[in-house]
Amino acid sequence: MRKILYISGTRADYGLMKRTLSSIKKHSELEVEIAVTGMHLMPEFGKTIKEIKKDKFKIHKVKAIYKHDNRESMAQFLGECILKLTKSIKKINPDFILVLGDRAEMLAATIVGTYLNIPIVHMHGGDVTSTVDEISRHAITKLSHIHLTATQKAAERIVKMGEDPWRVHPVGAPGLDALSKENLLAKDKIAKKYNLDLSKPLILVLQHPVTTELKNAATQIKQTMDAIKELECQSLIIYPNADAGGRKMIEVIERYRKYSFIQIHKNIVRQDYLSLMKIASAIVGNSSSGIIEAPYFNLTTVNIGSRQDGRERAGNILEVDYDKSKIKRAIKRAIDKKKFKQCLVKSKNPYIRRNTNGKIVKILARVKINSRLLQKRIIY
Repeated sequence: MRKILYISGTRADYGLMKRTLSSIKKHSELEVEIAVTGMHLMPEFGKTIKEIKKDKFKIHKVKAIYKHDNRESMAQFLGECILKLTKSIKKINPDFILVLGDRAEMLAATIVGTYLNIPIVHMHGGDVTSTVDEISRHAITKLSHIHLTATQKAAERIVKMGEDPWRVHPVGAPGLDALSKENLLAKDKIAKKYNLDLSKPLILVLQHPVTTELKNAATQIKQTMDAIKELECQSLIIYPNADAGGRKMIEVIERYRKYSFIQIHKNIVRQDYLSLMKIASAIVGNSSSGIIEAPYFNLTTVNIGSRQDGRERAGNILEVDYDKSKIKRAIKRAIDKKKFKQCLVKSKNPYIRRNTNGKIVKILARVKINSRLLQKRIIY
């Protein structure tokens, strides 16, 4: 029996991986455990570890959190995560460490795994984004032994980085593979749960801080919130992540709680979030869900700023800068489906592939753990 240890630090990565982790758990030759850290353990962001507990996975708490709202705290979190993960991983003794994306807890786990001689399987490597996320993602790639990419172009980028082609598998985005099997709530049920008026447009807002633009975090979210306020759109705002600047953004967001058409939530469970995406008129901000999942629902994304620069995308995106007037115009265009309908219909999502989770599980069960896997070399 092979033991897979997945590292989870946010509601976002767990939501994307939930179905994959369940598939691993059901496989006769695999078992899965989850090291839970970061935002999952922070009450101000909803303490989302409770969602993982409900799903009855074996959990290991790694008590590292973001203590302050600055860059130093992010670096300290990384260091603390390395120290505490080293103790946990040594005790758990997994056959593979499974990580997704570009966050600090994922980088910490790959550093620990490399030095403990435990093979790393990295999902969503080779994607292009911006800021420190871009650098962190590619660092994780170079520390990883197997690469499960979301797109063909991402796979090609990884090979260009000097990784051996046999290590690279373009399997698709695990979060998308799960959507067809997700038991979404009916329109009336989700509307009742969140007190929504289905006769009016619904705007979802999810905007995160950009770590290289820390001084502007509060100003940036204010532009978005002012646009929502002036449009008087029925809007549902979800807290940003805990990166530097996130708490400054929350302070601004909370000032708008007094408006009757604005709802503010620390966290929304994935089933509800996807059900809301299905009935929404637009998603506004800079979340990767506007790039990856939104096209599945033919949902227009108003993508603000630089956070997703360079990322592969479908035709559902309206790009704007941090400017209230431009954000307002883009939201109006997004709501008017007649004007944007052709783009949505022609939109091809580069992240979709068949049976993504089945491919992931098969690779985890079948790849040989030997010196060829563990002794990496650059191929050029």
